[in-house]
Amino acid sequence: MSTFKILEIKKSVFQGNDARAKLLREELKAQGLFLLNLMSSPGSGKTTTLLRTIEALQAELRLGILEADLDSDVDASTVSRTGTKVIQLHSGGMCHLDADMTRQGLEGLGTGGLDLVILENIGNLICTAEYDTGASRSAMILSVPEGDDKPLKYPMMFSMVDVVLVNKIDTISLFDFDLGAFRQRVERLNPRARIIPVSAKTGEGIPEWADWLRAEVRSWRQA
Repeated sequence: MSTFKILEIKKSVFQGNDARAKLLREELKAQGLFLLNLMSSPGSGKTTTLLRTIEALQAELRLGILEADLDSDVDASTVSRTGTKVIQLHSGGMCHLDADMTRQGLEGLGTGGLDLVILENIGNLICTAEYDTGASRSAMILSVPEGDDKPLKYPMMFSMVDVVLVNKIDTISLFDFDLGAFRQRVERLNPRARIIPVSAKTGEGIPEWADWLRAEVRSWRQA
């Protein structure tokens, strides 16, 4: 029997999404709840990275997870085995979440007593970058096999995130991935973005990523 709920979220009217996202962010701020919007393309290792993140932080932060997908519940089932509070969001075919959908997810999850909620957004690098979810901060994962030229192909995504995790860094010798060139391309689009090479498989870089999250949660609650 499943230990998590599945919520069928409905498409909202997109006009005014930015205003609704701002309102949600202000409400979360007042509650002292930090919401991270985590984005990536399919196959980047997003769920495995999320599991590493839970492992690193669950002893000190009260976590909740919003798992968004078009239809399946595979990711929520995987996360639920960690004992972390999780809800699966079905987007009804939509390739992104907006502020109203995120609010539905938070209400379905139940955020009382939580410090940090991570929204694992639907896997793509286009639609998810276009809609403000109301998150406190946004992060994305790019895996080494995807190539170091992705900032050139998806500039909006790289322009709006606060941190970029370069996952599968343990495979960099097997692929034609130039980390230096990648950094330069991201910095031209978004000088404030933090770039953290990680390996969800080996755990490399996860402590730095966890430290970033801890600091952001602390700053969000104290400001």
